[in-house]
Amino acid sequence: MTSERKSPIGPIIEGFIGSLLILFGSFGVGWLVSVSPIARHPWVIPLRTESEGVIVSTVALTLGCWVMFRAWLRLGRRLRGQDPADQWPEGSLRTVNLATILWCAPQLFVIPIFSRDVFAYLNQGRLVLAGQDPYTTGVSTLDNWFHLGTDIVWAESETPYGPLFLWLEAAIMRVSGDSPDLAIFLFRLACVGGVAMIMYYVPKLARLHGVDGARAQWITVANPLLIISFISSVHNDAIMVGFALAGIWAAAHGRGVLAVLLVVVSIGIKPITMVLLPFIGLLWAGPGSSWVRKFQYWFYTAGLAGMILLVVGLLQGYGFGWLAVLAGTGTGSTFWSPIGIVNGWLATLLGNLGIEYFWTLDTLKLVARVSSVIVVLYLMFRGSDDRIVKRMTWAFTALVVLSPIIQPWYLLWLLPLFAVTGIRRNWEFKWVVFTVAFFLAFGAMDQLSIYQFLEMEQQMVALSLAVSWICLVIMATVDPGTRWVVWTGWDLPRARLSLPWKRAATPVEPPLTTAEHHQIPAHQRTSPNLMNPVANKAGDGDQEERSQGVR
Repeated sequence: MTSERKSPIGPIIEGFIGSLLILFGSFGVGWLVSVSPIARHPWVIPLRTESEGVIVSTVALTLGCWVMFRAWLRLGRRLRGQDPADQWPEGSLRTVNLATILWCAPQLFVIPIFSRDVFAYLNQGRLVLAGQDPYTTGVSTLDNWFHLGTDIVWAESETPYGPLFLWLEAAIMRVSGDSPDLAIFLFRLACVGGVAMIMYYVPKLARLHGVDGARAQWITVANPLLIISFISSVHNDAIMVGFALAGIWAAAHGRGVLAVLLVVVSIGIKPITMVLLPFIGLLWAGPGSSWVRKFQYWFYTAGLAGMILLVVGLLQGYGFGWLAVLAGTGTGSTFWSPIGIVNGWLATLLGNLGIEYFWTLDTLKLVARVSSVIVVLYLMFRGSDDRIVKRMTWAFTALVVLSPIIQPWYLLWLLPLFAVTGIRRNWEFKWVVFTVAFFLAFGAMDQLSIYQFLEMEQQMVALSLAVSWICLVIMATVDPGTRWVVWTGWDLPRARLSLPWKRAATPVEPPLTTAEHHQIPAHQRTSPNLMNPVANKAGDGDQEERSQGVR
């Protein structure tokens, strides 16, 4: 039974209003450097220096996040209809793209929110222009680094970014000169370019896996967490992910050299995408390759990538300094990471027993790092050739999940890969929704720029959290446009509890011979691709969009 679909115009307009609310709120509690002329505009001053303005800005920013979140869910609901089995209609991809563009447009002018990383970009660019090595020197060696907004926590840290991003930082700072606002805008435009690449390649990769491109695009790019993290917060991860997806698409089509070049650019932004290279080699080798051929193409991939990065290092003069930074484990942990959770439990237990627990975090980091390497190696050597991208996704996931520090935008490295290989409409999609909701609530309250003389920081954190809770409760209980996420369609796997020796033996029939298979009427034959039957439905795309070995 097909239900009547409503127009998506309402959710699109709603999301645009939410984006405007975030824009307005950012002028009151977003991050501005002290020398920015924006802070001296007559209408901005009361938003940042008076308690009423700060309260209004905090509410507007937080409420805007939830208006966008609600619009995102409603848009998906409108496009797929009430029937979970319904396919998204023709033209849905254009609708999702239109919504994404409209929701992103106000964020081009947002004062940076949720993160201060972009201010580290500014000073790292100045560091490069000053002839210093960002892989050994912190930005605290520069004059006025604090006035340009870099968080004091990172002032003496080496840069975690790749060598190509250092060139981009230096180029933007050379062009912008003494205008930090212009520099932030240029960095944001670069991130918009990354988001545009994600928008271009997600539907293409989804079609290769028999997945609805419009739905994958909606889950990934129309997602408010991605829009805010990659555009509003100006995270260079957008560029990293964009080039990584481009490289995967090229490898899936046998364009190995181009694929390695694109992934090397991604590594040059953030080195973490090195984990993709072994699987790029497998895609380049092609399905059904012998182990000799696989090792041969791993050698080609590693050799080409290493040669390019060596040339870049020699031209810059920094060599492979970024490898030393990558090898470091970092300091501390986030409370929601698995390592942070286990460390909290273990430290509490040992503390109650009167045992020293200073060693627990370092030990857990080491165990997690070794475990992630084992997982990556296992997925390199084991698994079907028609699941290479899925294996790549889980290898990347192991590195992220087993890291002691998991920032909200780290999960956006993985979301496009899971979306293009298939996120089912059951608990899997709900996991995405709940994760997005958690990090939206956390981000809205975590980094609010409030002058100390107002003594309102903790009150605004509480206010933002209260607004988030109110919105979440309403959407989960009484809002017909969103409550379905919580109350319907979980489709959890059933657990069967029975003693092994009490289970009835299931007779196993021998496989059919080729002659017997052809005696069955064509319409009664099962799908030849038992590993991924849905892939056989991917025939509505162009022939050049199909490829083997990408599932």
